[in-house]
Amino acid sequence: MSFSFYLVRSAPLFGTVLLGYALAHFGVWPRRWTGPASRFVFLVPLPALLFHMMSDLSALPPVDVRLLGAFFGGAFIVFVLGRLTAAHFFHLDGVAQSVFALGGIFSNNVLLGLPLAKRTLGPAAVPCVALVLVFNAFTLWTLATVSVEWARRGSPTFTDFLKTAVRVLTNPIVAAILGGTAFGMLGLKLPSAIDTTLGVIGQTAGPLALLVLGLGLADYSVREGWRESAAICALKLVVLPLVVWVLALLFDLPPLERQVVVLLSSMSVGANVYLMSVQFDSLQGTVAASLVLSTALAALTTPLLLSVLH
Repeated sequence: MSFSFYLVRSAPLFGTVLLGYALAHFGVWPRRWTGPASRFVFLVPLPALLFHMMSDLSALPPVDVRLLGAFFGGAFIVFVLGRLTAAHFFHLDGVAQSVFALGGIFSNNVLLGLPLAKRTLGPAAVPCVALVLVFNAFTLWTLATVSVEWARRGSPTFTDFLKTAVRVLTNPIVAAILGGTAFGMLGLKLPSAIDTTLGVIGQTAGPLALLVLGLGLADYSVREGWRESAAICALKLVVLPLVVWVLALLFDLPPLERQVVVLLSSMSVGANVYLMSVQFDSLQGTVAASLVLSTALAALTTPLLLSVLH
C-alpha cells in the first residue's frame, strides 16, 4: 500500500491531536482541565475498550507472541545505543543518559498507537497491540529504573523492582487487559446490557485519547535542549522502527504482527518519559520538547515507514 493510503488513513487522527493542541494553546480549553480530562480517559474509555475487546478472547485472531521479542529486543538495542549517544555526543551523566535513552524507545502507544493501529491496520491489530501494552510499561520502566539506579548507587534494590511492579499492575490499562483476558479465557460471557455499555463507551476511547494528547502537548515547550531533543526524535522515529523491523524479519513474523510492531515502535515519545525525567530530576525541558516535536513528525514518518515496509 502507498504512502498516500497510510497518510490519508492516519491524517484524521493526527488532526484530532492538532485540534486538542490548538484548543489549549489558544485558551479555548482551560489548561487546568487537561489533567482531569486525561485521567478520565485513562480510567474509563480506554480500559472499557480493552476489557471489552479482550473479554471476547475466543473470537479474536491468534497472536504470534514472538512479536514481543522483536519489539522489546529492538527497544533494548536502541536503549544501549541511546546511552552511548548521550555519553559520547552530549557528555551527559549516567542518570541523564538513561532518561535520554528511554526517550528513544518509549512510545505513546496508549493514546496514539492503539487508535492508529485500529484505524490503519484494522480491528485484528488490537490484540497484538494489547499484548505489547501489557509488557510495555513494566519492561521499559524496569529497564530505565535499573539503568538510573545503577548510575546512582551501582545496583538497583529489590524495593526498586517492587515499586515498578506495583505501579504497572495497578495501571488501569494493564489491569483492564489482564482482567479482560482472564474473563475471556474462562469462557465467560458479559451480560448483554454490560456488553453493549462497554462497547459504546469503548467507541469514544480513540477520539478522546487523541484529543487529550493534543491538550497535554500544549503544556510543553520546544525551545529547551533542541539538539538533544532532535537526537531523541531520530532514535525514536527512525532508528527504533528500523531495528524492530529487522528483528521482525529475523523472527519471520506474520505480516500483521510485523506491521503492528513497526507501527508501535514508530510512535512519538510517550508522556511516561517526561514523568521519568521529573522523577529523576533530569532533562525535563529536553524531554518535553521531544514530546511535541516527535508527535508532529510522526504524522509523516509513521505513514512513510508503513508504506515502505509494507
